[in-house]
Amino acid sequence: MPNMPSVRYNAMIYPSEAHCLDARDGYMNAYAAKDLEYKSKLKTEAFCIPFDSFPILGIHTTDT
Repeated sequence: MPNMPSVRYNAMIYPSEAHCLDARDGYMNAYAAKDLEYKSKLKTEAFCIPFDSFPILGIHTTDT
């Protein structure tokens, strides 16, 4: 982020796009509920990026 002292990157792997979207929405809703002082110190964004090129064995379950 411009004019910010540091940048942090965090990634999570989810078994489906639906799981990712739920997690993203929950995270962004929690951030939106924070007060302005908190938001003035921390800027955040969340993305769900499909990544089918390298399947991870065991990550897909029968759950959706």
